[in-house]
Amino acid sequence: MTACAIEPTAADEDGTPQAGCVITADGAYAARLTRDGDSWFPERWTMDGPEPYAVPLPGNQPEEPGTEVQPMADGRVLIRRFADGRHNFSLLYPTGPGTGELLLGAVECPDEGTRLWLLPPAPGGEKAYALAVGRRTTAVWLVAGGAFGPEHLAEIPGRCSGGVWLDRAGRMLALDREVGGCTKAIVVDLARGGEVSPLLQIAAGSDDRLLLADPDSGLLLIASDAPSPGQERLGWGVMGSTLPVRFPESLRLPECTVTPFAIQPGQVLMPESCAVALRIDGPLGSWVGMWRPDGRQVHHLAAPVGWLAGSGLWTRDGVLRLPYATDEVPCGVAELTAPEREARRATANGGTAGDAGPGDPDRGGTAAGETPDAASDSGTGGPSEPDSPEPVAAAESELEEPVAPRPVPLGKAPLGRLVTK
Repeated sequence: MTACAIEPTAADEDGTPQAGCVITADGAYAARLTRDGDSWFPERWTMDGPEPYAVPLPGNQPEEPGTEVQPMADGRVLIRRFADGRHNFSLLYPTGPGTGELLLGAVECPDEGTRLWLLPPAPGGEKAYALAVGRRTTAVWLVAGGAFGPEHLAEIPGRCSGGVWLDRAGRMLALDREVGGCTKAIVVDLARGGEVSPLLQIAAGSDDRLLLADPDSGLLLIASDAPSPGQERLGWGVMGSTLPVRFPESLRLPECTVTPFAIQPGQVLMPESCAVALRIDGPLGSWVGMWRPDGRQVHHLAAPVGWLAGSGLWTRDGVLRLPYATDEVPCGVAELTAPEREARRATANGGTAGDAGPGDPDRGGTAAGETPDAASDSGTGGPSEPDSPEPVAAAESELEEPVAPRPVPLGKAPLGRLVTK
């Protein structure tokens, strides 16, 4: 068999900055590859206790910089190493002064140039998956949590990237597939042998990628060049809503790269009130943005020193937890509170939060003649120091409860045949 070389991850291929560490879906554990001098080694963080702490998991020899690690729900750390033309998977765990290792098996790539990387942590944290992208097809592998080592689950026509979980069961996986020169988000049903259905189809020739999804509220964060051909923009939509995808002017930050990395969970039937965390990379470095669909404004906050950039998660109460590491604090978690929603002020003035009129520039497909939102905070000078944000207050959404568990089409982005139960 032909060896498959260590390749950049899907995030690298898409131009999206990589996160500094990987966090389980429930936020209990994190893992990263760090180094002592020139030697790289895995490190596990415990984040759900009174104080976060790190446990080094060095092997018998230093790791390669391209080695991937991912925390599991039981505290072990999955590691992917490449050697002798094989991707080898093991589970690492602390054993007194040393590191225990459970070998899981290996995956070989038959086609030259095939790239393999780990998908984001699956809900539940008991299983882990990998994507192997060849010249014409993409394979989904179960690499941890199976009965007999790595298992080949599905073969998908086309080259895929990304990877977003759409449900709490770890069944519905969204991928970005390139076919015919265009990239479209699709859904892969792992319970039906990898059955594929369309997820995003905003325009016939547009590139439409899914960046984040929240299974509780159905909020989707999307990247597409449909409203501005040749220029990718951030948008949002809701599974189960009849409204089209919207591309807020407030998310357009000139000379900056904006990457959403976390959505506030638990906001059932209130997608427009979900807080979204943004990694913003600009001329002055990286900082944190906070945004809500019903707020129409990005709040710029300074990241903690040593932030593992792009890493973090929301609590249900609207607290953003950001892991960081410095010489003084080798394992720390900073907490930022989401600002009060502008929706309360809009509602008090007689408006409807997040409800765009016919001429709203946030709607997809209305790029001509757009004007910035009056409340947009899109300066490029860098982050400001956080104000003293008020506690998050609950607000009812204008969205009605879906009649059926199957999402209805999202404007020109059909979500048909997507089963969420």
